[in-house]
Amino acid sequence: MEIPSKYDPSKIEKKWYQYWLEQRFFHSEPDEREPYTIVIPPPNVTGVLHMGHMLNNTIQDIMVRRARMTGKNACWVPGTDHASIATEAKVVNKLKSEGINKHDIGREKFIEHAWEWTHKHGGIILEQLKKLGASCDWDRTCFTMDEERSRSVIKVFVDLYNKGLIYRGIRMVNWDPQAKTAVSDEEVIYKEEESKLYYVRYKIEAPHNSPEVGKALVSPPPGESEGASYVTIATTRPETILGDTAVCVNPNDDRFKHLKGKKVIVPLVNRIIPIIEDEYVDMEFGTGCLKITPAHDVNDYEIGMRHNLEIIDTFNDDGTLSEKAGVLIGIDRFEARKQIIPLLEEAGNLVKTEKYTNKIGYSERTDVVIEPKLSTQWFIAMEKLAKPALKAVEQDEVVFHPAKFKNLYRYWMSNVKDWCISRQLWWGHQIPVYYISPSSNLPQAEREKDYGFVVAESEEEARKLVVEKFPYLGGARGGFSLKQDEDVLDTWASSWLWPISVFGGITNPDNEEIQYYYPTSDLVTAPDIIFFWVARMIISGYEYRNQYPFKNVYFTGMVRDSQRRKMSKSLGNSPDPLKLIDKFGADGVRIGMLFCSPAGGDLLFDESLPEQGQGFATKIWNAFRLVKSWNVDENIDQPEHSKIAIRWFENKLAAVISEMDDHFSKFRISDALMLVYTTIRDEFSSWLLEIVKPAYQKPIDAKTYNKVIGLFDQLMRVLHPFMPFITEEVWHLLVEREKGESIMIEQMPKFNTFNKELLENFEDVKEAVSGIRNVRKSNNIAFKDPVELFIKKGSKGYNKKFDAVIEKMGNLEKISLVNEDVKGAVSFRVKTSGFFIALGANVDVEAELAKLEEELNYTKGFLNSVMKKLGNERFVNNAPEKVVDIERKKKADAEDKIKALEERIATLK
Repeated sequence: MEIPSKYDPSKIEKKWYQYWLEQRFFHSEPDEREPYTIVIPPPNVTGVLHMGHMLNNTIQDIMVRRARMTGKNACWVPGTDHASIATEAKVVNKLKSEGINKHDIGREKFIEHAWEWTHKHGGIILEQLKKLGASCDWDRTCFTMDEERSRSVIKVFVDLYNKGLIYRGIRMVNWDPQAKTAVSDEEVIYKEEESKLYYVRYKIEAPHNSPEVGKALVSPPPGESEGASYVTIATTRPETILGDTAVCVNPNDDRFKHLKGKKVIVPLVNRIIPIIEDEYVDMEFGTGCLKITPAHDVNDYEIGMRHNLEIIDTFNDDGTLSEKAGVLIGIDRFEARKQIIPLLEEAGNLVKTEKYTNKIGYSERTDVVIEPKLSTQWFIAMEKLAKPALKAVEQDEVVFHPAKFKNLYRYWMSNVKDWCISRQLWWGHQIPVYYISPSSNLPQAEREKDYGFVVAESEEEARKLVVEKFPYLGGARGGFSLKQDEDVLDTWASSWLWPISVFGGITNPDNEEIQYYYPTSDLVTAPDIIFFWVARMIISGYEYRNQYPFKNVYFTGMVRDSQRRKMSKSLGNSPDPLKLIDKFGADGVRIGMLFCSPAGGDLLFDESLPEQGQGFATKIWNAFRLVKSWNVDENIDQPEHSKIAIRWFENKLAAVISEMDDHFSKFRISDALMLVYTTIRDEFSSWLLEIVKPAYQKPIDAKTYNKVIGLFDQLMRVLHPFMPFITEEVWHLLVEREKGESIMIEQMPKFNTFNKELLENFEDVKEAVSGIRNVRKSNNIAFKDPVELFIKKGSKGYNKKFDAVIEKMGNLEKISLVNEDVKGAVSFRVKTSGFFIALGANVDVEAELAKLEEELNYTKGFLNSVMKKLGNERFVNNAPEKVVDIERKKKADAEDKIKALEERIATLK
């Protein structure tokens, strides 16, 4: 078979992915094997593949592919999230472009449009993941609003309500004026901005003749009687003045003792409001006087509750000023801020403005400024539910990687707030609450009763509950109608059930699949949704399965550019992942993203990374082509250097597999990649293949060739989870394969014991060969010209057993052992052994001395640094014994080398 000179990923990747799908290698069914389960963090149906998805799903695919190859029944469940706010916004905009208003067509018709949009766009991101090589079980693809997931969500709502853990109440919420819905605290992003602080004075209602006290009182403006006085407040939001219902001072602030019991007049609307006292007020901020607007600030609301203040909501749902504002009605809040300033100035109430830096909350979904708003919403009481989930992480039933996120989780779960789960949208799971309206046939007294509501999984169930609760409503003279709550549930109130609901574990808790696949094994996600999703999944796991939903959580970092900026469309610094795949191949992009991606650490992305990945694929292909180009002769004996090299690399690979197993057990995915990367690039390609490579136009013996093919096979298996496409292609070409065979279902090479001494000795061999090559290079000795090597054997650094390799790799005429330094020779040392290549009169003694002196000084400096470590009692007493032993070995080796160098220098002087 003719092997192409260049590896073309565009052809290879499409071919093998289709083959994997046809053979159903990704599909899993419960069997006798140990399960390995991962559920995908469901991307929004509105989404397309971005760099964060690339990183996250590459890591998941690596872990799933490795699990398959270690004999586990691997199941990776894909799916998408209905993304209430984002999807509704997309559909609203689409309809708007067609001249259609959402409210004109009504809820039912709007939902039809939303489903149409979802069916058209919802699968795009999953199709894109296939180009990355994601080995998801596509037969199991779920959607948070499909029938099974929807039934699960509604069932859980009803259950939690019946347990007294869901309630309806009026609370201050984060209101998104663009989406016109409440959003959770976790969906608010705070940005530091340059704002203004406005100083506004409120006239005290009853004139008094007290002298001015403190900075809060100012002289009356021209035209006012001398007896008039004012109190000054500072605010960043002057448009909310129209909803003020009190001015508050700290009771411990002596400046304002005389104001106790007084009242002030709200500027522009002339509302008379009390001056109250509350220790919440910061005496150092602004003037020490605080305006209280209970409808538009969460802290003001709490003060208002304590002091029984009136609540005046001056904003409409879209962020414009309402009728209750009295002025600027219908004006957008930010435009109102601009327009109210000249009005306050004209009225004589504006004192001054100052620059002020503060943090402003933005909706994560629409990127508009959040408005605190009093609203009737549905809540889940979280305190009781959170306790088992907090304990699970604290006691490492669920293990975080890296562990630093444990503290963040603990803080949030220890201070958890009730979860506002209702959203004022149409796209989503409609809340299963049914409000009862009695029939007009009932007597007036019964018609006027408040029948409240019932909570049920369906309208049919709701009707049964109504009749059970109010039997006479079901009789011949009765009758009633039901109206379902208009709100939908927060999107996270569906995805928090994801590890359970994807296996039908809510609706059918004893089914075979939930029993087999749950709890899942590992979760790979970003730390920014640790509260949105991770914590809540753990909560639901203990509530509905009495068990954690996953054993490990691997937190990826954020993908940033080389300037450490977050990648975003607005900055134009986020590359298109699909274009990267087209340019560098999926394998190149996959490992490029992992070259510098520690768990929980940000990845500084640059196109040089996938380019390096592409270069590695080329290196593998060239190594493969080299091996397959050799002519094999069954009749020649295996050379000694090949025997040694094969034995060395078999031990090396065993050591690498052992180390990789350790890396994976500790979720050091990047470290595992770098290990196999350097093993293939350096140990296999640059050493093993060079040692066993036959002379020009000479054949290779069959025994060595077959061993090399076997080792190549094992390396491809070790690499496969990271680079699935090229490894499948090479594996199929190494030897003839049958239809239905695949590297992805082969067994991962298992750890065997290895000869540590052999590996250490071979490192000395490599150092010796490098030394010979350096001597040749620096003295212009062509490699084709054989040289004689003299060795003065020390206690370390040379073992005669490896002479055949040194001779082959150094192109030596012969190796001779000597007892003294060789005069007139260029030398180098490997540990305590001296290596000499005679150059006769051409040796530059001064240059040789200078080189040795430089090496001696370096070694002394190195020894000094090691001695400092060993002289540190804290290090010696607290560091692991293995680490201390390594430092002691460094000390002994350095001392031996210094002695040998000093002896060599003495012979040259």
